[in-house]
Amino acid sequence: MSNALTLPRPTPETPVFREAPHNLEAEQALLGAILVNNEALDRVSNFLKPGHFFDPLHGRIFETAAKLIMGGKRATPITLKTFFQADEPVADLTVPQYLGRLAANATTIINAEDYGRTVYDLAVRRQLIEIGEEMVTTAYDSPIDAPPAAQIEGAEQQLYELAETGKYGAGFEPFSAALTDAIDMAANAYRRDGGLSGIATSFVDLDQRMGGLQASDLIIIAGRPSMGKTALATNIAYHVAKAYAASRDGDTPPDGAVVGFFSLEMSAEQLATRIISEQSQIPSERIRRGRIDSDEFDRIVEVSQELQNLPLFIDQTGGITVAQLAARARRLKRQRGLGFVVVDYLQLLSGSSRRAQEGRVQEVSEITTGLKALAKELHVPILALSQLSRQVEQREDKRPQLADLRESGSIEQDADVVMFVFREEYYLERSQPRENTEEHRQWQQDMEAVTGKADVIIGKQRHGPTGTVTLQFTPEFTRFSNLAASERLPERME
Repeated sequence: MSNALTLPRPTPETPVFREAPHNLEAEQALLGAILVNNEALDRVSNFLKPGHFFDPLHGRIFETAAKLIMGGKRATPITLKTFFQADEPVADLTVPQYLGRLAANATTIINAEDYGRTVYDLAVRRQLIEIGEEMVTTAYDSPIDAPPAAQIEGAEQQLYELAETGKYGAGFEPFSAALTDAIDMAANAYRRDGGLSGIATSFVDLDQRMGGLQASDLIIIAGRPSMGKTALATNIAYHVAKAYAASRDGDTPPDGAVVGFFSLEMSAEQLATRIISEQSQIPSERIRRGRIDSDEFDRIVEVSQELQNLPLFIDQTGGITVAQLAARARRLKRQRGLGFVVVDYLQLLSGSSRRAQEGRVQEVSEITTGLKALAKELHVPILALSQLSRQVEQREDKRPQLADLRESGSIEQDADVVMFVFREEYYLERSQPRENTEEHRQWQQDMEAVTGKADVIIGKQRHGPTGTVTLQFTPEFTRFSNLAASERLPERME
């Protein structure tokens, strides 16, 4: 009796080898169209690359033809022949003969883009398979230096990059397309109350000067500690999210936006407490300590219920890199339709390790460049807070300037708008002279003029005027609001 192991015969249910998705006929048809009429390359060159071809020879033919055409030469079976003399035959044809067969079988360039899209789509499907197989292999191996969280983040980044390939950076677009976008923006501003082309901050004077928060803009809010940078950013984020929640169920296009708030300094609970304090008008310090009565507690509960469905998402992870921030923003854009990003604050982000080794200035340059690129990629405004250097405190006039920005070169260069928050009240109350003196009486008059007021100084704006906007600030509620009309507008002349 034989001891040989008998393998089971294949049955219809037995899994068979699956070849990666491809379409050699579409690749051949596209290459033939290009060899017959080089103008066919223009229809696919903005999205198709040599690596998208399943057959490596087809990829090399495409690449060689593209180089010749872009060099101002003709790409034909004859001009390509010399580049493939030493290649292995294709079936019973030499490669030069195969090139002639491709051109001979070509019909028309009308379908060249369709052939190119087919080749591209199949290449994307193959990349999806590769990502999936890599995920499975890595998960099985579970290497020490790749914990599950890192694997998930890496897979998400790969998938997002694959999904967005070809969506951005597609090269030149006709001026008519840009013109249409500009007219649409003007039409939306014309139809909206207040004539804003961007997202409204709810601060009337600030919106009028800026036209709202513009898509693709990097907006910097800078100031020394205790000036109210985070309070202003939180107030804007709340009002933007509230406007979106109030208008998304209506017949008109929604106002506001879904907000992503990266809080690298404060916890999500602290931010929520600030918003509750602002809306309930109960000091946040008393809320945290529980020093409230039953009526105030009821008010907090009522405000909390109103805030339940606010489209405001908080990421409180500290010390993340700009690349991680970008990946999370892309994910929120894909899942929730992100329309506005806040980063609190810029100096708490980190860049790549290579840039960090080159110095903090280079690292901050990478961060600001990355934030500006992300704003353009996602087509959303990004509001980033920034600290000011201590040299402000050493001047008699403590109103901030662009030169006061930490690592100011890159921040000032990359930002579309730079705003400074300045509260003279903060400095004045710390310089109180001795009582019952003429200086003290003058100090009291000065304090009355600035108490409860904050200046937002627009130091740079690419598409608008600079200047100063004055807002009302209530420190116990960390709340900014519009000044009363009588304080904002000059008296009418009779």
